[in-house]
Amino acid sequence: MAVKISVIGAGPGGYVAALRAAALGAQVTVIEKEGAGGTCLNWGCIPSKIMKNSADLLKKMAHSETFGLAMEGTIRVDMEKLMARKQAVIKSQQKGIEALFSKASVISLRGQAEIVEKGRLKLTEAHGGQRIIEYDYCIIATGTVPMALSSFPFDGKRIISSNDLLTLTHIPKSIAIVGGGVIGCEFAFILNALGSDVTLIEGRSRILPLDSIEEESSKILTREMKKKKIKVLTNRTLNQTEMGSESVKITLGPSEIAENLKTKEKEPLCLEVETVALCVGRAPNSQGIGLEHTQAKLDDRGWIQVNDRMQTADPTIYAIGDITGPERIMLAHVASAEGMVAAENIMGAEKEMDYTAVPNAIFTMPEVASAGLTLKQAQEKGLNAISHSVLFRAIGKAQVLGEISGQATLVSTKENGRVLGVHIVGPHATDLIAEGTLAIEKGLTATDLAETIHAHPTLAEVMAEVAHKATGNPIHG
Repeated sequence: MAVKISVIGAGPGGYVAALRAAALGAQVTVIEKEGAGGTCLNWGCIPSKIMKNSADLLKKMAHSETFGLAMEGTIRVDMEKLMARKQAVIKSQQKGIEALFSKASVISLRGQAEIVEKGRLKLTEAHGGQRIIEYDYCIIATGTVPMALSSFPFDGKRIISSNDLLTLTHIPKSIAIVGGGVIGCEFAFILNALGSDVTLIEGRSRILPLDSIEEESSKILTREMKKKKIKVLTNRTLNQTEMGSESVKITLGPSEIAENLKTKEKEPLCLEVETVALCVGRAPNSQGIGLEHTQAKLDDRGWIQVNDRMQTADPTIYAIGDITGPERIMLAHVASAEGMVAAENIMGAEKEMDYTAVPNAIFTMPEVASAGLTLKQAQEKGLNAISHSVLFRAIGKAQVLGEISGQATLVSTKENGRVLGVHIVGPHATDLIAEGTLAIEKGLTATDLAETIHAHPTLAEVMAEVAHKATGNPIHG
């Protein structure tokens, strides 16, 4: 008899786990409360990139003369059509996932799933109907929701979440984005390009304050924001809001986690904006799914604890994706990889997740991407590491595109040049990082990259240039 697997959540982790388990012979049921594709497709990766694509086009059109194109008249943002395109793409992708389920004989159900006892969960459908589903193993892939601040609850109009940013009916004349992480930085550029006066507020000393992101990358991005007249306020926190009929008055104070504050950073700062967007993180979707009826454990913030096999303390319960929390890596492609590991282990394999070579892809303007260790991390691990950088302005294709800001950095060992990390800020950085990720995954050296012929003229040549520099034989860099 086939192994019965229930998957709660059809995001990039859940649907990949379901398809892999089905391919291995399991009888799989997927339960999704909203639409197939999860946060990534419905409220994250895809819709935000649709908005970014329009913002990129608008930005290029604004500088059409640079490319020898004379444009008459003005171009305006049509939010109704932009949102309609977003929904059309989402619906197409959802249909694609459902078609994959059908082809793989995966049962796809809609509703709220709750484990009621070992091996049994209850499905509550939208119309109120209920049914019991039996399972041998359950994979939880319920993801996260935007984190709210209790002092500043979302109202969907003046104080909004990152989800609300994806359903805007108009571009606010001015917006304060609280949180200078990935989501905050991406939307700062998007909304700026679409015509909003943007202020970005971050509690730490730099934007993108992630260990995996080189400080130099944050500096370059800050410089690009200032060029585009995005106001960047670091070491600041939101203290107070005062609602008006057409605007919000906000008061900022010094951040409690900031160190070595400048005198002006210690003083309160008042701003008046049309909208405030809170992009301060994500909260786990671990409540209401019946975990109390299992042996699975949560940490004190509600994240599900798993081992590297993606198994919880309950041998019949696995968890994957963002619901496992920031101690792991909360990215869509990581969730998919974890889903594969969980499915294969349930079906008898002995797989463990390896997070050594995970690419980060940040869709700012310019883009930011990284894989592996920063120089600081490598040195903290006791590795004899060194880094080399090449500016994009040295690459012919970047000049052709008119996108010369940024650089590629390669972190490698001094002894043999083994690639430890790659960090890119610049045009199509999120595509270029694949080569660096592969180099780290396969233990390649700077010499291996340098001796690989890269097509000309392409942006990928930046990888060849930085590798040549790391081997002591720079050409253009």
